[in-house]
Parts: sequence; C-alpha cells; structure tokens
Amino acid sequence: MSNENKRGKTIQIFLTNGTPRGIKIAEITSNIEQAVFIPRSLLAEADSRKEVSRPGIYFLFGEDEESAKPIAYIGQAINAIERVKQHNKDKSKMFWNYAVIIVSKTESFTRTHIEYLEQLSIKKAIEASQYKLTNSDKPKEARVPETLEADLLDNFDTVKILLSTLGFTIFETIEKDFKTANVYYCKGKGVQAEGEYSEDGFVVYKDSQACIEFANKTHGFIRNLREKLLKSGILKEEDGVLVFQENYQFNSPSSAGSQILGRPSNGWKDWKTKDGKTLDEKVRNE
Repeated sequence: MSNENKRGKTIQIFLTNGTPRGIKIAEITSNIEQAVFIPRSLLAEADSRKEVSRPGIYFLFGEDEESAKPIAYIGQAINAIERVKQHNKDKSKMFWNYAVIIVSKTESFTRTHIEYLEQLSIKKAIEASQYKLTNSDKPKEARVPETLEADLLDNFDTVKILLSTLGFTIFETIEKDFKTANVYYCKGKGVQAEGEYSEDGFVVYKDSQACIEFANKTHGFIRNLREKLLKSGILKEEDGVLVFQENYQFNSPSSAGSQILGRPSNGWKDWKTKDGKTLDEKVRNE
C-alpha cells in the first residue's frame, strides 16, 4: 500500500441524541459523503432528520441463525429513508438490526450516482465475501462517463472507510499474509491450520484443516458455530478432515482454535509461529 493511501484522515461522528448506541452521522470532514447509522428501533426518530430523505444508497445489517457470516442487503433510492421504512414492514427482510444510509451532504447525488454506487457496492461486497448478501437480483449496469466514474470511485472509497469506522467491514478483503512473522499455525489430531491475528479477530486461511469430531465436553456455542460453518459451505469434509473453503475471520484466536482442534482452546497458546513462539508471546509480550 502506498504512503498516500496511509495518510491520516479526520472522521467526525455526531451522536444525534448524545449516546453512542443511538443515531450517528459519520463523515470525513473534507469529503461530501455522509453515513447515517440507524438502529432499527429508532427508525421513526431517524425519519425526522432531513439528511436521510436525500438520494442515497443504504445497507441493512443483521444476523441469521443459520449463517456463519453476518447478513447484509444493499439498495438505493431517491428517498433513502422511505425505502428503508418499506423494508421495515417487509417480512422477507426481518434479519436486519441496523441501517446505514449514505447520502451527499451537498445534495449532489443523482439517480445515476446512486445506481452506480449500488452496483459497485454489491460487486465489491461479493468479492470481499465477509457478509452474506440477501440481494436476490443483480442491479442493472449503470454506464457513466469516464470522468464521472472517477468521481464515483472516490465516493466509494469514502463509503468503505465510513462503514468500517461504524463497525461494518463488508468491503474488507482477507488475504493471506505471506510474511512468515505474521503467520501462525495450529496443529492437533492429524490436522493443521494457518492463520493470522488481525485487529478484528483471527483469520484462518483457506485450505486449513479442522477435526471432524468434538471432544465430549465441548461447549454448545462451539458446536453451534460448527453447524453454521458447515451450512454456509465454509467448512467441507475432505479425506476424513474438514477443510476451509475460504479465508474466514473468527472473533478471537480461541474461537478459531476450538474449531480446528475440536475442543475448547486457549488460542493465545495454541496458535504458534514456525519457531514455536505462541501468539501470546509474540503479541502480548513483545
């Protein structure tokens, strides 16, 4: 990554009712995009804010009992809040707990802008594969002049940053880190896994192996996550072991280790470098 991409940015987050769990408005102070974070329970309160009635794209975020990944839906509308309110009544979209509406604080987004951003957002979310999308239809391809496309790509870069700042890493890709110092290994019962510690948890790399059977006293929540990983196709049985079909991010090293080893795991001890140093020794002590 270039130094230009790593330069600092100032993000302003306004808590509309003074509490961090309420409606929040996030923006990079020098850019035109605004992200309005709305808990579903506060949808009526959000309806009174002028920002959310502008043209924009929106994201619905939630969870599903059968999915190992969080769930999302991406859409666009000339009046974003009205479309989100429609989804609130839609029984086919009961999964979501939070909405994030992206608008232009200068009111410069047109139908063309939001159609292009919707299409690009769906494409990038599918490529990142961090969330399970519930979009059933592909948006129509939005063709724009080259000069406008350059501006819209800049808009999208800001959208990515704002969503990540609000806690939604829907566009963050997970790639294997080939720097040996950052790769950790977990071994046991004829299986071996590789992964890396990240700011959001612990990533287990594609093609890592996991034990099929669990030890007798393995906790129910570990078994429940295994079921989700199997149903989602993230784990598949191959030659007597389970194999990760893609890079997958766990919320902790211990959660990752438990799936690999088929038992409760202290991931800080069970994940080790090639030279045998534990994750605890490398991260906490060094």
